[in-house]
Amino acid sequence: MTTPYDFLIDTFDTERLKTLSVYAQFTDADLRVRPHESDHRGRDLLEQMVHQCMSENLWFCKILGVDVGAPPLPDEETRAGFIERYATDSAVRVDRLREQSATWWQEAIAFFEVERARARVMTRRIAHSAHHRGQLTYLLRQVGRTLHSMYGPTADTGGSLPMRRRRSMPILTSTPYSRRLRRWWSLHHCPGGEAAWHGAPKHQHRPGLSS
Repeated sequence: MTTPYDFLIDTFDTERLKTLSVYAQFTDADLRVRPHESDHRGRDLLEQMVHQCMSENLWFCKILGVDVGAPPLPDEETRAGFIERYATDSAVRVDRLREQSATWWQEAIAFFEVERARARVMTRRIAHSAHHRGQLTYLLRQVGRTLHSMYGPTADTGGSLPMRRRRSMPILTSTPYSRRLRRWWSLHHCPGGEAAWHGAPKHQHRPGLSS
């Protein structure tokens, strides 16, 4: 069934694959590693996978009303077990979501202590999962694993500027003026770039740029 909310389903579908990709980038030796070994507030990989499976199952079953009819946790709580369990259950959720009408997405449902449309709850669910996946990508760096592309290339897949250039690159918001500044900075700092833009103003006359 096609609805104006298909973009939410497509986003959830790609986000679940990103989560599985991050799980796969760890090794079994990383299961009980915490962000800081003496601080138990930060979840280790095993606890993060348990939370992801339990939390998503709770949101879908009790809030959105989508039950895949399977236990949220694998029989054996190994990395491979969680990957298989989450891959199977999240794929079924995608299929169930594609069966729903626009009216179903627009319906207001109980969301903890308030009421929200299912589409809004789904948006929060996607953001919730992305938040915890971000914690895991940081943990990947801490344990020395390679981090593959997620929303774009990473430092391990050719997406990072050299450190000396990155230190001097300005942080700019996406506005017409900032895009012009970014273009000027690239032309000014890249080899041969300055000559490509005749009449570019001097660096010191561009506010917001650091050397």
